Amino acid sequence: MRALPRRRAVARAILACLVAAGVITGRPAAARPLDEVTASGVLRVAIYDDNRPFSEAGTAGPRGIDADLARAIAERLKLKLDLRVVDAGENVDGDFRLNLWRGDLAGTPLADLMLHVPHDRILATRNEQIFLTNPYFEQRLAFAYHRGRIEGFEGVHDLEGNTVAVEGTSASDSLVMNAEGGRFRSTVRHFRSFDEAVKAYLAGETAILAGTRAGIEAALAAAGAAGEDNPVVEVPIPGLVRTRWDLGGAVRSDSRDLAYAVGDALAALAQEGRLKAICASYGVSYTAPQGY
Repeated sequence: MRALPRRRAVARAILACLVAAGVITGRPAAARPLDEVTASGVLRVAIYDDNRPFSEAGTAGPRGIDADLARAIAERLKLKLDLRVVDAGENVDGDFRLNLWRGDLAGTPLADLMLHVPHDRILATRNEQIFLTNPYFEQRLAFAYHRGRIEGFEGVHDLEGNTVAVEGTSASDSLVMNAEGGRFRSTVRHFRSFDEAVKAYLAGETAILAGTRAGIEAALAAAGAAGEDNPVVEVPIPGLVRTRWDLGGAVRSDSRDLAYAVGDALAALAQEGRLKAICASYGVSYTAPQGY
């Protein structure tokens, strides 16, 4: 797809699923239902690389919200964890094929569970080979702004006359570029990655930063810039781009009993406050999925 950072591939794959709603030829491998996973004593989980704050390879091993969540799920199921950090492909459908139900040419064992999957009915219908778990996080689009340069940010009208840093071809980019028929396009500064957009915002090159709330909060926390000087807000912006979506997991469709066990583990982790604590450790506010 690109010569751009892998993190952008994750965003583009999810955006393709959300906005558009959409060859490896290895031999199909058998799914591992719950009893086989339990008998092996190992849970194989796939997470994305370069997808902060949710997951990345890390110098000392996989880290991020999804990495810690995978460890907590395996612990809850009393299993050892085989955690794979995988690259994002062109779209989520291809990632399912490669990691959950078809595999690669090298015959790498398939993952039992994949995290950071949009919990979307159209996506599930289009991919009959997979089955979605319960969601565990509600992703939201948001903005951060320099309080010293903007008195407040209460609605889309506050974009007027203020430069906005945004990762190109992301959901936030589509949101701002199409708001009110493209009225604010001249204020947008596009960057090759979200990290570059954050750097420009923190350097004072723009008054506003657009992105996911989790991404913004984690970036501000890592830079020691979280707080009253850089409020993070969500404002209603009518349009075709979804501003909220749930994230969950996926398994092979013939491993539904595993999905139910993972769902029970997720519910327990949420009730115990562990999901909230995992998010907080990365500076991220935990937002429960809608109806969860």
